[in-house]
Parts: sequence; C-alpha cells; structure tokens
Amino acid sequence: MTNKDLANLIFPNITKTVEDYEKEYPERNLKEGACVTRFAPSPTGYMHLGGFFQALIDFTIANNTDGVFYLRNEDTDQKREVEKAVELITSTLNHYNIVPDEYEYNGETKGNYGPYIQSERKEIYHAFIKHLIEIGRAYPCFCTKDEIDEMRHTQEERKMRPGYYGRYARCNTLSVEEAINKIKNKEPYVIRFRSNGNFENKIIFNDLVKGRLHLNENDIDDVIMKSDNLLPTYHFAHVVDDHLMHTTHVIRGDEWLSSVPLHLQLFHELGFKAPKYAHIAPIMKNDDGNKRKLSKRKDPEAAVSYYHEEGIPADAVVEYLLNIANSTFEPWRRANPNKPVEEFDLQLNKMSVSGAVFDMVKLLDVSKNVISKYTAEKIYEETLKWAEKYNQEFAKLLKENKDYSIKVLNIERGKAKPRKDIAKWSDVENTIEYMYNDIFENMNDYEFQKINDEAEIKDILNSYIEKHFNISDDKETWFNKMKDLAEEKGYAREVKEYKANPEAYKGHVGDISTVIRVALTTRHNTPDLYEIMQVLGKEEVEKRIQDFIG
Repeated sequence: MTNKDLANLIFPNITKTVEDYEKEYPERNLKEGACVTRFAPSPTGYMHLGGFFQALIDFTIANNTDGVFYLRNEDTDQKREVEKAVELITSTLNHYNIVPDEYEYNGETKGNYGPYIQSERKEIYHAFIKHLIEIGRAYPCFCTKDEIDEMRHTQEERKMRPGYYGRYARCNTLSVEEAINKIKNKEPYVIRFRSNGNFENKIIFNDLVKGRLHLNENDIDDVIMKSDNLLPTYHFAHVVDDHLMHTTHVIRGDEWLSSVPLHLQLFHELGFKAPKYAHIAPIMKNDDGNKRKLSKRKDPEAAVSYYHEEGIPADAVVEYLLNIANSTFEPWRRANPNKPVEEFDLQLNKMSVSGAVFDMVKLLDVSKNVISKYTAEKIYEETLKWAEKYNQEFAKLLKENKDYSIKVLNIERGKAKPRKDIAKWSDVENTIEYMYNDIFENMNDYEFQKINDEAEIKDILNSYIEKHFNISDDKETWFNKMKDLAEEKGYAREVKEYKANPEAYKGHVGDISTVIRVALTTRHNTPDLYEIMQVLGKEEVEKRIQDFIG
C-alpha cells in the first residue's frame, strides 16, 4: 500500500487536484507593484480596534498601489462563531468607508477568487491536504487527548520544549498499512503536517515592519485538519487561500510571529511562493505610567462600536489611526490640510515596532479638526443620524427646527479659522442648547467672570439695550458700539490700552462683551457673539436681556 492509497481512503470523493485549482485561480491581471491584501477576521461578534487597525492598513496599502483589498471570513473555528458577526464586520467596514473590492456577504459575491468564506472552501483544502499525504508530507495522527496531555506533562517535567516533534511525534512513524487499518477500525484522527525542520537551525526572515529576523526552524508536526468537522486549522487554510487568491502582503498582529517558520514551511512544501509578511504591534495604552495592550475587558475604547456610540466621526477615527500608524502622517496633513487621507503614502517600515500608544485626547483633537471642515448641513445630518439612535429627545428638537439648527451650526463656519468646539456628535447638544428658547428658559447658572456685581451687570445691560443695540449693524459698527459702551462705563476701549495702564480702567471691552455674552447664553465661552446675536434675532436678544434685568 502507498501514500496514495491512504490519501484516497481519507478523501475518497476528492477528484480535483492541486493543478486543477491552479488553473481555476489564475494570476491576477494587475500592474507591477500592485498589492493584494486581505482582512480575514474570525466571526466572533466583536470588532476590536486592533483588528480594525489592521483592516485600515490593508485597505490603505492596496489603495496606494492600485491593488486589491478583499474580505475573507475565516470561520474554520465554528465553535466560536457568533450569529450576525459577519454583518457586524461588514457594516463596520462600510461605516468607515473601508469597502473591500472583493467579498461575499448575504448571498452576494463580488470577485473571481471566492468563495470568500472558509467553511465554503472545504473541498479545496481537502484537495491540498490529500496532495500532502500523497507526497508523504502529511499523515493521520491517532493520539488521544489524554496521550497528548501526558506527552506535554512529561516534557514539562523534563524542562523540554513542549510540542509534537521528534520522538514525541508518535504517529509520525506509523506505516501506511497501520494508518489504513486504524482508519478502517473507525479510530478518530487528525491530520498533521510532517515537518523535516531542525529547531537548532535558523531561518532568516524579512518582516516588513520589524525588519530582518532570525527565527528557529519549525520542527513541530502541527495539526492541519481537525477531527470534528474536517475543516483545516488557520495555519493550513490561510496558506492555501493566500496562494490561490494571490495575496501579496499579509498584515497581521505580531502574536502570529512565532508561527512564521511553520507557515513558510507549508508554503515551501506545497511549492508556493510565500507572500510578504508584516507583523504589526498591538495598540497600547498608558496606564499610570505603564504601557499595556488595549484591553477588551478593561477599555471601552477597545471596541470599534464605542466610537460610533460616542459620535466620533468615521473620518476622524481613520485620520487618527493613520496618525499612529506612521509618524509621517501629521506633517503630511499639515502640508496638505484639505487632501483626502487616501492620498497619504503609508509605509509599513515606518510603523512602530513596539506598539503605538492610544491617546483619547489626541483623537478628540483630531476629531475637532475634522469636524471644523464640515459644512453646517453635514454636521446637522450627522448629528441627527447619531441622535436618532442615542438621544431621541435631541433628535426631535433638531428635526422640528431644521433650518434654524443649521443656522446655529453655521456660526463661525466656512472661514479661514473655523470654530473647533465640537469633538463628537454627543457634544453638540451641550454646545448649542442655549440657542433654543425652550431650553434657555430653564437655564439659570450664569458664568459671569471679572464683572460679577449684579448691579453693575444690570447697568451695563440696560445701557446696551437702550443706547447701543441695533440688530442691523454690521460687525464693525457693532464692535465700535461695544467699545463706546466700555468707555462710558470706565473700561478701556482696547485690551492693549488696559494692559498698558491697568490702574486707569476697571477692565476692558472684552469684559463688557462677556457680560452680554453670558446674559444671552449663560456662558462666558461661546462662538462669535455677533453671529450668535444675528441668529437669535432682535426680539430674542432683547427678551433675554430684559428677562435677566427683570
């Protein structure tokens, strides 16, 4: 009996060969240098920021080179699969405009290299495993769980490296006849890859992020097909898929770095050219001076859904992640303030080897800059979309006052230095609530600053309404009248006058305008006061000031 007999016994219905699949999945017709990348998550129902970060890098690398970015659902571990997980992954990528060129979702397939769901590629994997058995590079292993546990216990006691290798790989030396008899006797088994590696030898591996590495050769006879459902392990499935789908760059977390010797060995034994690997470090968090991985259990910001719930725009999240991906992004953005992020040339060799530190303060600063470039109409639509899901009362207010709300949001927009007081959609209500009469009537916590004597405040307001207020004034006229009011009350017309001779004045024109600002909004820090008054209108300005005086 031969290896071919063993292979036919295990896979009697597999008639297609490796050569057949090579013809079925021809080389892609792409320009030289185009990268083919993939995001290949397991459908476990949770999108971690680290996984999303990888997807963004994959997408950007493919986009920069006019290549292909595809989505592959790696569901070989079906015990961990969560219902609607694929829907979550797909909707998340779409929300952030990271749209795969090829995918399979909800009965729709785009691309010629599918299926893009691993559980639908079982026969393909079986054909390649059958091939390895035929050439003697894979074999059935009948060791039970108890036997494997006993082997590991022995290795631990002897302080040996754990694993199924050397003399501990018991089934490696089974004859074809013995293996066939055990299978015919219904003994359960897995399929293992037969490694000829020597752990004492080193391989030289060039990682696109970490550089030139020396790694120990693989000598473990790893499981490549499980016994329960005849699906392959990740190790084997990704090798076959990346070859047939012609992936050029595999970008993944550095927890997979130790598996590189096995993966390169599998590519070599199958006669495939291995893709280039880039192992990216995890996103870190500064925790009381100590760096640690961003944790699903400890950190709400570890979940991509957190940013949607907070109302941080997708553009801002992407911009920030590119910022921590490459230190060159920030100077590029300063030099190209209005260019789309898709034009940024991301370099894998400029990524942090130890892991970039996540900084929420920095993210919110980036978000403020991003939102500052939006039109009032876009801010209104995005805020409403967020509020309809997370703040329905505010959504109702926005819908009932659409045109007015857009005017409010347009204050200090479209200028050389637009306002930057909104970092997320959940900020908007607090930022503009005083502009709505029904809300303002219930606000009574006035934030007066330097001028806080009630009698003096009322005197200033009375004089302003009676002698200086005219809603039709242009901004220059309005401000000159504010200076006149300041002078009348013993305050300097200009801030620099006050700073030059503070003993001569009670304060300056800014203190006077603050009194009016607080009376109209309850706050001392707001966008442009003149524009606020123009949006409120004559009657509302007069009413608010008279109500305060009264």
